[in-house]
Amino acid sequence: MTQFPDGFLWGTATAAHQVEGGNVNNDHWEMEHAPHSPFAESSGDACDSWNRWESDLDLVAGAGLDTYRFSLEWSRIEPAEGELSRSALDHYRRIVDGCRDRGLTPIVTLVHFTMPRWMMHDGGWTGPKAGDRVARFTELALPAVEHAEYVLTLNEPNLMAVQPVIGAMARRGEPIHGLPVPDQGVAEALIGLHGRSAEVLRGAGAPPSGMSLVGLEYIDEGGGQEHLQAARAAMMDQFLRAAAGDDVVGLQVYTAQRFGPQGLIAPPADRQTLAHGMERRPEALGAAIRYASSVLPETPLLVTENGIATADDADRITFTTDALTGLAAAIADGADVRGYVHWSLLDNFEWMLGFAPTFGLVAVDRETFARTPKPSLAWLGEVAKRNGLA
Repeated sequence: MTQFPDGFLWGTATAAHQVEGGNVNNDHWEMEHAPHSPFAESSGDACDSWNRWESDLDLVAGAGLDTYRFSLEWSRIEPAEGELSRSALDHYRRIVDGCRDRGLTPIVTLVHFTMPRWMMHDGGWTGPKAGDRVARFTELALPAVEHAEYVLTLNEPNLMAVQPVIGAMARRGEPIHGLPVPDQGVAEALIGLHGRSAEVLRGAGAPPSGMSLVGLEYIDEGGGQEHLQAARAAMMDQFLRAAAGDDVVGLQVYTAQRFGPQGLIAPPADRQTLAHGMERRPEALGAAIRYASSVLPETPLLVTENGIATADDADRITFTTDALTGLAAAIADGADVRGYVHWSLLDNFEWMLGFAPTFGLVAVDRETFARTPKPSLAWLGEVAKRNGLA
């Protein structure tokens, strides 16, 4: 049996906009409904988890997992600038308490991609008021997260900095077969926002905090080392350096990037998953963890997302087994990893791709919202109970 360290956390994750439904006051809702929207469909009612969060927590705890990661929806807590919804804040506090009541460790993300519409229309993430606004939102959120185990400021700011580049490429009709280099101005702005949020959390004596980053395995197929190093420096290194003073760093690992003499190489069609043409690469988890650990040897890591978009649940189990095998080897070689959180609890709204990619351990009926656990949920629960792979 492959064992994990004592106290290792085993969980699964969701994000507010992807599961709650009805987040009409955020930027993504507006983009989903814009003329000629790039979104395949609207989030709509999503998984109705705003109303069904208790039964969702019951699924997590009932499977034998001990951790649940979820996010706050800023536009519910502050629907107009400077206007606090105490009801929404209490809703999220009750989810944290609901986790504790069920023996689940709550990990809370403050910002998971979305922002209120009023912010989108007044500068967004890079506007002159963004830092003060993120700091104020962090202060507003403190009562909801004070009993969390970890608080994550921003979800995947390195991916957020890539999105404007992808958008420009799409408008020009350029092929997109991986993650291009982030927009440096946006990257620096988001790193600054993380710093403002973390400063508030530390000053308030909040739970341990950090940010979660996209982690990738970088592979040179021959002659691609220069492109590889430039991509990794922009996508990972600068963000890892910015996290050096944090209590924890979340890594969200799905895939690899391959490079040749001309740059990024698209994965072969038979290796692509249901989401964004990602390469099916379970080995990426161990590789990304090893790299992050080499950059930040003194900072604890958490796997805050890992999974695969597939209609074949048996392959989900195979993929996750292989990924966890690589993770265990990285830990055995010295990486300080405190837990593994699978993406996702539910088949949910996967942003521009809509509901087609299925990452969930639980299927959701699009009309009734009935939850049907897949075999992978019980399987991961058994891994958690053993704290190891059989």
